[in-house]
Amino acid sequence: MAGAAFQRRSPATGIIASSAPAFRRRDAIAAANNAARAFPAWSRSLPAERRTILNRAAALIDARADEIRAAMQAEIGATELWLRFNLEVGRQHLEAAAALVTQIEGTVLRDPSGLSFAFREPVGVCLAMAPWNAPFVLAMRAVATALACGNTVVMKASEICPATHLLVGRILSEAGLPDGVLNIVTHAPEHAAEVVEALIAHDAVRRINFTGSTRVGRIIAETAARHLKRCLLELGGKAPLIVLEDADLDAAVDAAAFGSFFNQGQICMATDRIVVMDSVADDFAERLARRAARLTAGELRQGCALGPLVSATVAERLAELVRDATAKGAVLRAGGAPRGNFMDATVLDGVAPGMVLYAEECFGPVASICRAGTEDEAIGIANDTRYGLSSAIFSRDSARALRLARQLETGMCHINGPTLNDRPDLPIGGVKDSGYGRFGGAHALDEFTELRWVSLADGPRSYPFLDAARVAGEPDQ
Repeated sequence: MAGAAFQRRSPATGIIASSAPAFRRRDAIAAANNAARAFPAWSRSLPAERRTILNRAAALIDARADEIRAAMQAEIGATELWLRFNLEVGRQHLEAAAALVTQIEGTVLRDPSGLSFAFREPVGVCLAMAPWNAPFVLAMRAVATALACGNTVVMKASEICPATHLLVGRILSEAGLPDGVLNIVTHAPEHAAEVVEALIAHDAVRRINFTGSTRVGRIIAETAARHLKRCLLELGGKAPLIVLEDADLDAAVDAAAFGSFFNQGQICMATDRIVVMDSVADDFAERLARRAARLTAGELRQGCALGPLVSATVAERLAELVRDATAKGAVLRAGGAPRGNFMDATVLDGVAPGMVLYAEECFGPVASICRAGTEDEAIGIANDTRYGLSSAIFSRDSARALRLARQLETGMCHINGPTLNDRPDLPIGGVKDSGYGRFGGAHALDEFTELRWVSLADGPRSYPFLDAARVAGEPDQ
């Protein structure tokens, strides 16, 4: 719809944070057509050209840092530490993708009839859908590997952070990415389903990657299945952090606070269930409560550790989770109900089955402590969820921790480290309702390339079926 636009309001102040084009179905189709037209030339581009452009884009992030900072602060209320993380790891994703272009390898096998080649080749147009919570880093991750592999991309921007996502396109364009190779589609919230359906259904779109909620991921997967399109999905999580009785409690508390409260807990790998052995649970809970009491929420100018929640709806949901848990026996050790869109770091002890907070992904600054009497009980509590993204274990006994890590039903586990971890060169993804497929360096090659078999005969071949027919007297046609 030519000239139509929508606005995003700041979750901290309520004032207009950004305005972006409100694309509809026909605009989405036009973007996919544009990517399809650009694909032949880009897929044949030399690896050195793609590497140069991606590295140049990484170098341009510093020049655009003030714009990225302003957009993220306005649209999602990002704190300074969260901004730094997005800028630095966003750069790392581009650099890792640039390095990947020379790692796209095939194999050659000789057989009696000649040679067989296995080639990895670009798939075509990739649809990328990045979330609002880590808008810069996850948008770069959504597009960088696809571009490195020679694909063109349509990125559906989040309606919560359109200005931030549009900056991703500007940086790559300024770095020399040819017209049409990356196309960014923005849309009003009410048009999301229309735009996504049009893009998934488009004949030129061959692969889809989505990072976001399990609810939306399931809709995308079902839609893609109808069109026989392959998806890479990193969805919701309820990351457990297990604290064994021999753990370094100070280190465990630091990791739990970081994992539960960084970016207001609005991270898919956030520590959502802290499973502590009974013998150290009281000590651990007291230490975590003291740490949380110093992590207050407020506007950025106030120098607070935590910024705003993304919306009033989220704040209301978190308030209900706290009310439900305390009504059913959980003990509030720090924090409590939100104040408007702001919520201080909150610690609930004694979270157990039957509480909504025990089962549902929190996605807010709430640390839930569950107590366990044995190793088996701790593993059972950690695995008692439909999610399976990240996890962590704290113990001074590395062999014991590694043995338990193998029992956790998660795509990632970090021993003596937080559940939050992002390495562009390592496999990132989940199991169960946390999705399927993997981002991360060479581990993502299968997601963004087609593996093709090409054979080359270097001499005459024998076909026993035809030979048998000749012996039987059948004339050649």
